[in-house]
Amino acid sequence: MTALITRDELAAAIEAGAVTVVDTLGGEYYAQQHLPGALALVPAEVDAQAPTALPDRGAPIVTYCSNPACPNSGQVADRLTALGYTDVRKYREGIQDWVGAGLPTEAS
Repeated sequence: MTALITRDELAAAIEAGAVTVVDTLGGEYYAQQHLPGALALVPAEVDAQAPTALPDRGAPIVTYCSNPACPNSGQVADRLTALGYTDVRKYREGIQDWVGAGLPTEAS
């Protein structure tokens, strides 16, 4: 089970530049809006892209999806852990919660 991170903890970590945020929705969802500085990494691409996109396996990483019902963030977090990443957490509430709290997003 992947450890969770709260919205406030994640916002503080992003502000401090202390985390790599991974958007697990990808595609048009990522292009329309994503958390500040987030990388796109969908479940099907983790094995191929993680070594290049996330070279430091000890760095803090947070995955997120759209909301608690979306399985992608958990799938990506579990796969990263299986690949040897040691500090992976999940923002379970997802981008819907982030936007609902009035926090900033970016678009591609």
